[in-house]
Parts: sequence; C-alpha cells; structure tokens
Amino acid sequence: MEHGTFLGDDRFVWGPEGLDEVEAELLGPPEELKDRRVLEIGAGAAQCSRWLAAQGARPVALDISHRQLQHALRIGGSFPLVCADAGALPFADASFDLACSAYGALPFVADPVRVLTELRRVLRPGGRFVFSVTHPIRWAFPDEPGPEGLTVAASYFDRTPYVEQDEQGRAVYVEHHRTIGDRVRDIAASGFRLVDLVEPEWPAWNTAEWGGWSPLRGNLIPGTAIFVCERDDRG
Repeated sequence: MEHGTFLGDDRFVWGPEGLDEVEAELLGPPEELKDRRVLEIGAGAAQCSRWLAAQGARPVALDISHRQLQHALRIGGSFPLVCADAGALPFADASFDLACSAYGALPFVADPVRVLTELRRVLRPGGRFVFSVTHPIRWAFPDEPGPEGLTVAASYFDRTPYVEQDEQGRAVYVEHHRTIGDRVRDIAASGFRLVDLVEPEWPAWNTAEWGGWSPLRGNLIPGTAIFVCERDDRG
C-alpha cells in the first residue's frame, strides 16, 4: 500500500484515514513520552520512531527488510535501526515501556501469537502495545477505490493468505487475513489485555484516493482497526 502525501517523513499516522497520534494519544499524552523506551516493529522508513524521538522518547525502529531500513537511514534520525524478525526479538526481557506498529509486521506473519508473545516479553509489566492493520472486513471486498469496491466478493471467513509471486513462482508478497475475533483471541493468548479497539472514521479533509483507499469507501466501511493492548500481569 502506498501512503498518502500526508504521511511525510516524521509524522505518526495510524492508517490511510490520517488519524495522527498527536490527536489520538493511543500511546499516551505526547508530553508523557519523554524518556520512554519505545519499540516500533515493522517500522519501514521509521516515520513513527522519528516522531517519537521528537517528543523526547527513546525509540528503536525494527524491520525485517534491510532495504526499508536503508531508506530510514537516508532520511535520518537519532535512534537505533535494527534489522530482525519480530518473532525473535533481540532484546532482553522488560526492555521497553511501550511498543507500536502502524500497518507493520503483524499482517505479514503466519503466526501472530509468536510475535505478540515476544512483544509481551520485552515490555515491562503493564506496558502498552498499540498496532494498526487493515480492518478485517476489507478482506471481503475488492481492493478498489470506486463503487466496485463496495460489493462483497469473498468470504470474510476465508483465511487463505494473499500471495504475489515472481516469474519463478517464488512468493514476493504475502499477507495473512485474521478476523476481528482471531485478533482478539491472539491478543489474549499472548498475555495481553485488550484495552480498546479503534476504528477511525474517514475525515472530511482527507480527499486522497490511492490503491483501494478512497473517501467513498472510507465513509461507508471501516478501513483500519487499531488494537490497544496492555501486558496483562494479573494472576
């Protein structure tokens, strides 16, 4: 998915609707982020980490793609970039206060519980993890921005991954579908407590249309699901 022009290099935007962390405060008030250790997984070009660093936080941007991290390096930033698998995090237990992921990592792994369990391990007790993904209901609709994208064309319950292959038949892009219920169960199974589920509405100011995203679709069906989780240390 290509990003809208509103994203920039140093804004923390949760999804194509344009919900900004400045306003959402899903990780907490910006003034309380100072000196917080924050892990961003599936960081891509590390826009979110760049914004976090500007608030005085101490982010670490992690991605499995060396190419993405090279792009992040070219843009710049005074925080570590780590090339690693989100399912095998190279950090000690309780290393971070917060973790986040905006459309990164989780849609692209076959075993999300493994990733979530690792994130719980590296978060301090009570630590918060917030992640956004394409809203699961979108799986049932064609990825088209116009009216043709408003008619159900597939089963919401079909969990067959979407795969793109090169000329040699090798998978070059894989995205996994999880229903809302799957996500909630994955979160609970990993030792997290779901605090909130945010479904951003499409704002009037956002007139962008790219890929399957558009005001037409955004005003009728949700496009993004944001899961706000906290490490559950009860009992």
